[in-house]
Amino acid sequence: MDILLDFLDTTGFAAMSAGNAIMILVGIVFIGLAIVKDYEPLLLVPIGMGAIVGNIPVIEGMAMGVYDQHRWIMDNGVIEYQPGSVLSYLYLGVSLGIYPPLIFLGIGAMTDFSTMLSNPKLTLLGAAAQIGVFATFLGAVWLGFSLSEAGAIGIIGGADGPTAIFLAAKLAPHLLGAIAIAAYSYMALVPVIQPPVMKLLTTREERLIRMKPPRKVSKRERMIFPIAAFLICALIAPGAITLLGMLFFGNLLKESLVTERLANTARTAFIDIVTILLGFSVGASTQADTFLKPQSLLIFGLGALSFVIATASGVLFAKLMNLFLTEKINPLVGAAGVSAVPDSARVVQMVGQQADPHNFLLMHAMAPNVAGVIGSAIAAGVLWSVLT
Repeated sequence: MDILLDFLDTTGFAAMSAGNAIMILVGIVFIGLAIVKDYEPLLLVPIGMGAIVGNIPVIEGMAMGVYDQHRWIMDNGVIEYQPGSVLSYLYLGVSLGIYPPLIFLGIGAMTDFSTMLSNPKLTLLGAAAQIGVFATFLGAVWLGFSLSEAGAIGIIGGADGPTAIFLAAKLAPHLLGAIAIAAYSYMALVPVIQPPVMKLLTTREERLIRMKPPRKVSKRERMIFPIAAFLICALIAPGAITLLGMLFFGNLLKESLVTERLANTARTAFIDIVTILLGFSVGASTQADTFLKPQSLLIFGLGALSFVIATASGVLFAKLMNLFLTEKINPLVGAAGVSAVPDSARVVQMVGQQADPHNFLLMHAMAPNVAGVIGSAIAAGVLWSVLT
């Protein structure tokens, strides 16, 4: 009987807390949303499974979690090395900001900037959507977060998970788990959050506006763009060099036409591997004792607000531009200024076709959508530079 009781004390059931059970349930919900609703399955399935794995209790002394890192200890005058858990080594890619630039490399290799180059004024919509970042930053400061914490929270409004992780790792590592989960959750909920805001701020007549097909962009323009754009953006926001350097490097691999094998690897197997490691590591970091805090609820609330503000800012700025343009922009396109690529552009297409089944806005929406990726990285670079 003593052996049986000792065994029971070592099981996860004995140490299971209400918080652990809640986070395991959250992980199951994430997986369910990914499978049933098809909400960002490439992200929510790894994150959901990671949350389940990270919240299984283990007995004291067993190095199993992401926070059980390697360390040196002094024992009777002898310095000994204690290795960390396997999960802690995988999590180093998150905590050190390694995974986000690698994700950006793959994004660059699969992104076509032609739509943005064919109609450069649409890039202003991607810039306008970043208002959500700075508005949320001010809101977080007002709620009592430090400037560094507020900067890391504000970037959720860019709807860019890798950028949010990168900046949180630099400015507020202790909030990394909550910020990452909030950013990826709202990216997955783009089809739920954006349409009501878009419809509220536009009339039916505005949603019926048809835009001219984009012009054809030459190969030379596409090859020059990643180098020229990087130089301009990096000089404006040096803090964004890592993210933008990898983004435009990946795009150069694609557009140079001489490194197709590298580009194909970057946009397929490479980005898939990094996405698996990033999502699972982020999910495993949501251990109940570090994640379930009042701060996390505030971060989730601010994240939702920032996403709404970013969407509204893009739509309203498009309406403002129409006051001065002879060729009108469909204001729905402004909602794609957040950098959830290509989900926001698809939502624009969906809402536009609800008003007119023959109106095709996807290619136009991709312009502010990819501009939003650049804009969120620049916003992160500015915040990092100013708040460090």
